[in-house]
Amino acid sequence: MGSPGLGNQNSGQRLGITEPISLGGPTDYDVIKTRELEKYLQDVGLYESQVEAVRREEVLGRLDQIVKNWVKAISRAKGLNEQLVQEANAKIFTFGSYRLGVHGPGADIDTLCVGPRHATREEDFFGELHKMLSEMPEVSELHPVPDAHVPVMGFKFKGVSIDLLYARLSLWVIPEDLDISQDSILQNTDEQTVRSLNGCRVTDQILRLVPNIQNFRTTLRCMRFWAKRRGVYSNVSGFLGGINWALLVARICQLYPNALPNMLVSRFFRVYTQWRWPNPVMLCPIEEGSLGLQVWDPRKYPKDRFHLMPIITPAYPSMNSSYNVSASTLRIMTDEFQRGGEICEAMEANKADWDTLFEAYAFFDAYKNYLQIDISAENDDDLRKWKGWVESRLRQLTLKIERHTYNMLQCHPHPGDFQDKSRPFHCSYFMGLQRKQGVPVNESEQFDIRLTVEEFKRTVNMYTLWKIGMEIRVSHVKRRNMPTFVFPGGVRPSHPSKATWDSRRVSDAKVSGHAGSDKSGEVKGVADGQVDGKKRKRVDDNEDAQSKNGKYVTAAPSSIPEVQVGSPAGTMISCSARGDHLDATGSVEPTKGNAESNVTNGSKNPSTEQLSSHNGEVDGSLRCTPPHKGLHVTADAAASSEEAENLAIEKIMSGPYVSHQAHQALQELEELEDDLEFRNQVVSVGSTNNGPLQSSVSDSAGAAPVVSSNGAGSSISLPASGGIEELEPAELTAMTSIPVASVVQRKPLIRLNLTSLGKVSEKSG
Repeated sequence: MGSPGLGNQNSGQRLGITEPISLGGPTDYDVIKTRELEKYLQDVGLYESQVEAVRREEVLGRLDQIVKNWVKAISRAKGLNEQLVQEANAKIFTFGSYRLGVHGPGADIDTLCVGPRHATREEDFFGELHKMLSEMPEVSELHPVPDAHVPVMGFKFKGVSIDLLYARLSLWVIPEDLDISQDSILQNTDEQTVRSLNGCRVTDQILRLVPNIQNFRTTLRCMRFWAKRRGVYSNVSGFLGGINWALLVARICQLYPNALPNMLVSRFFRVYTQWRWPNPVMLCPIEEGSLGLQVWDPRKYPKDRFHLMPIITPAYPSMNSSYNVSASTLRIMTDEFQRGGEICEAMEANKADWDTLFEAYAFFDAYKNYLQIDISAENDDDLRKWKGWVESRLRQLTLKIERHTYNMLQCHPHPGDFQDKSRPFHCSYFMGLQRKQGVPVNESEQFDIRLTVEEFKRTVNMYTLWKIGMEIRVSHVKRRNMPTFVFPGGVRPSHPSKATWDSRRVSDAKVSGHAGSDKSGEVKGVADGQVDGKKRKRVDDNEDAQSKNGKYVTAAPSSIPEVQVGSPAGTMISCSARGDHLDATGSVEPTKGNAESNVTNGSKNPSTEQLSSHNGEVDGSLRCTPPHKGLHVTADAAASSEEAENLAIEKIMSGPYVSHQAHQALQELEELEDDLEFRNQVVSVGSTNNGPLQSSVSDSAGAAPVVSSNGAGSSISLPASGGIEELEPAELTAMTSIPVASVVQRKPLIRLNLTSLGKVSEKSG
């Protein structure tokens, strides 16, 4: 456990772009709870053994010697004189979770090889070094990816997983004491080198900018574990990855420099529940630099204005590390922050414990309807490549569905894949589906996502390295028909015998009349009129800015159909909102609420709404905030402390990047962002009788997904079997771009539901 005082070399200096919110030290309660947390993290196996730690050090030392021998060998082969050959040097740096000191057993080590100007990436790194490694018996699973956004060579060395990047500097000789934190190191380097160096530079800068490294590490271990348990740890899925969580935790450490991990975890949830995205999280001011590299700035670059959850890297060139976040994933994460805050408050009242905070999210109980994306290939190597490509494109399916249904159909991607052991060279991904809350239902109106799904499949099948056997299939599956291989041990769990925190939240929200605890629900306090006029204007202004954001424009016709999925014939079931959790009796309790408030403004805490009349009365941030409420703090003092902190949190969210401007070409800009990486890798594929395009169309005669509505309520239509249906193409008509002025006038794509066959109401999930 770290000491309560400042423990970094920056002791005595302000860290961050604002003053701390509180300089208060830990209470006895904090000390006790921090010890409990450390023991909990130890017990769940988040720390590696001393034997494994020593083995990692040995592997890194051996790898450093290998790259030194490699650079001398290629220097001699290029005809350099013997003196230059002897002086030739390369050096290994680490970054990521290993460098931050928060890695667990068996984790990869992110490494960077820095070499001289005459050691090229293509011929020497991916050529000669790859050849050297392939001939070593200690090396296995060698996999070079030279055409990645950040070129990498992955392999295992004596069983330790290594991801090796390469940075080619403009120096003839790499000094052993090279300092890569200096901006001058980036001079005369290519883009791949800048991106490769960025990982190390950002990691080292984070460690410089936190007041107590040990407290930061413990808190970050906690938040990484929590995020994985709650299903919000995945950059590629539109949630947050390791660097994002590190930056968020580091900012909390700056705002509470003398706090122990228990308080830092609590304040993490309090601050980010109230954070008004897209206000950026920054550890230090953004420097323009002298090298002319582009840095994140929505005032100058239109594309940056469309980022929903900016988390800015602290090393030059500063960039947004969380550009993958979508409206749906932001809504899910902000509700998880609110849930975490509620549990931390309950822990202080002895009504919850660390087990409660780390309860795993029951993804396959949360919805009635899912999309299942199956991919397959002919061998392991092809599947690995195909899987990596499809994973990188899955986020586009979420964005396309939301955009083409005007955010009426919302997606929750599961971060990770599942494998059916009975099917070799195959894996599946899942997305939960829910209609948007709070919209009226019109008869015979449908959202048709068949074209959307087919467009996605065609895009995926334009993979430049596509081979025969690489296939993708997108199906609709109901919760009750979920394949058993998604469950632990391949066994479908029975209904829980006792209520979880999540089910209690849903029940409490239902009883109290507001659904602030639902991921898709409206925010606590707002429904009860707790927002005064001044605060409401600020909220509305922020929502207006977000609605102009272009990336997630919500259509607002006078009457909007409830979102459902239908087919020409089959069983009809309700398409409920996310949050169909089991209560203590095992029955399904639907949640209520309005998703729009979370989409546009994050989850708002009632305390900040109630305190709006005091907005602006805090002089900077609080230097003498009362200590963290604990064993020796009265209820009145605790409430006063929380009120003061909320005011300070409100204050720190002001800055030059708050106001986002509307952009005229909304659809064009969104397409540019969606396909920026893809356009460099796509080849044109025609409608041939054999080849990639053909594989995107199933030979099934099943019907496609149609999002529909009828007078009886929501519906998802399936074949008479009630099982899984393949999403097939509809007529091949193009979606037209929608100008800004017409967004609020046009209704979503409407198709008449002419089928009256097989309509049966669903009696269970």
